[in-house]
Amino acid sequence: MKHKNCASFFQNHECEYFPCHKVENVDGFNCLFCYCPLYVLGSDCGGNFTYTETGIKDCSNCTVPHRENSAEYMKKMFPKIVERIKK
Repeated sequence: MKHKNCASFFQNHECEYFPCHKVENVDGFNCLFCYCPLYVLGSDCGGNFTYTETGIKDCSNCTVPHRENSAEYMKKMFPKIVERIKK
């Protein structure tokens, strides 16, 4: 599958965890944000997460950073990330 902007989409087929989440469309799985920058936003990240019994955020069921168009979403959320980091 060809993507319009290779700077906003990346797949690492050599990664032993690829894809690291269960998805229906592996061709659209984006590895660009392997570690999600939204984690710092806690419950305001917009993803599908839960909290463990010990209060740790569990993002194993979330594919927000791995969507084909995730770079656009991250750009939109960046001001919130900056504000959270400032606190």
